[in-house]
Amino acid sequence: MAAVTANAETFVMMILLTLLAAITLAIIRQRNMFGVVILASIYSFLMASVMLALDAVDVAMTEASVGAGISTVVLLTTLYLTGSVEYPRPRSVAIPLFVSLVVGAALVWGTIGLPDFGIADAPIHKHVAPTYIEYSKKHEMPPNMVTAVLADFRGFDTLGETTVVFTAGIGVLLLLQGGWRTSGNSRRDDEDNELDIDGGEA
Repeated sequence: MAAVTANAETFVMMILLTLLAAITLAIIRQRNMFGVVILASIYSFLMASVMLALDAVDVAMTEASVGAGISTVVLLTTLYLTGSVEYPRPRSVAIPLFVSLVVGAALVWGTIGLPDFGIADAPIHKHVAPTYIEYSKKHEMPPNMVTAVLADFRGFDTLGETTVVFTAGIGVLLLLQGGWRTSGNSRRDDEDNELDIDGGEA
């Protein structure tokens, strides 16, 4: 049963990673900025799904709210002010392609030294995880182990993520409020200009 569950999780992860790769290629080839924003939002949702599949619920929540939600609103607001069509300048792609290949090769080479995916005896699981599990059994306040880890042992990390979401939300509200004020001022200026023109003609 455990083997079937592990195979199912691996299959789901492969599907999510394949979709992420496809979305990345689509973003690279897309020239319409509105399409890029929508694809980036889909990418963030898929990334949140990957984090959820890896049992990183707090990271998935932050990615979904900031990456897919707030960032999409900010980018759509920016497109409203700047336009949604990209006009790239013709230039050589040799140097960017070379840099991308070198960096990609370095990243792939760096992953060779990583432990196999999903193994229980990875070094990261032998550092503080056993201590968290042991002390979570004696913890009386939170209702479960995940809450104990997120709210107590990793309280500052969770507070930082909450602060990021709160700050991003305040930023979006300020941007939207500034846009409304600008639109309102523009309408008043247009009305004043019309009154001046009518007064001059009279």
